Amino acid sequence: MKILKATTLAFILCFPTLSAHATWSGNITLANDYLFNGISQTQGDMAAQAGITWSADNGVYLGSWVSNVDFDQQASFELDGYIGYYLTLSKSVSVDFGISQYTYHGSSTSSDLNFPETYLKWQLDNSQINFWYTWDYFGTGARHFIMMATHRIKISEHFSITVSIDKSRSLDQGQWLWQPEDKDYLHGQISGHYQFQQFDLSVALHGTDLDSSDLNGMGDTRVLFSISRSFGG
Repeated sequence: MKILKATTLAFILCFPTLSAHATWSGNITLANDYLFNGISQTQGDMAAQAGITWSADNGVYLGSWVSNVDFDQQASFELDGYIGYYLTLSKSVSVDFGISQYTYHGSSTSSDLNFPETYLKWQLDNSQINFWYTWDYFGTGARHFIMMATHRIKISEHFSITVSIDKSRSLDQGQWLWQPEDKDYLHGQISGHYQFQQFDLSVALHGTDLDSSDLNGMGDTRVLFSISRSFGG
């Protein structure tokens, strides 16, 4: 949290020189579930989500994102903030890196789940290689990272298919485990996207190699439907 505050302060100090050339963009999404690396954050129920991002023409951006969650009595919604830098290296290669802060709300103990996370994303034509790392996963003090590979196949002007696989791994087995002896798991998905004007209609099949008896079945194979509307940009 201290790192995020320091980064935010540095960004604010630079804001006057950046704001003359900037754009705002946002989105709203309705989905039948909220999946975080294949694990439901809403007990399998519907999710309403929204985000907004401020982007300077030099690659610096700042934004926030919100969604309902259902962590029993501990949290009912999630509010995240992020600061990053996007750099185009060539026509087909770009890099995106920054830091996010996940915060949870809804009860007096919700903030116990808060955690920061750094990220690095490489875009190679229609493929991405992404990394995330935190040193306090869901407030447990566990170091944790995620690696993801994604590829998008364009079928037509409006329709595309995306396939991805990611691996989540805990680096501190004594502080975080998904299953009694497992400190990592795999999550894969295949999704179809129909984009028209500023709408995105999506259907995706998600699955993990977690035992269905753990996490109350929240890591089971699921079909995710969503509709998104983007603004600005």
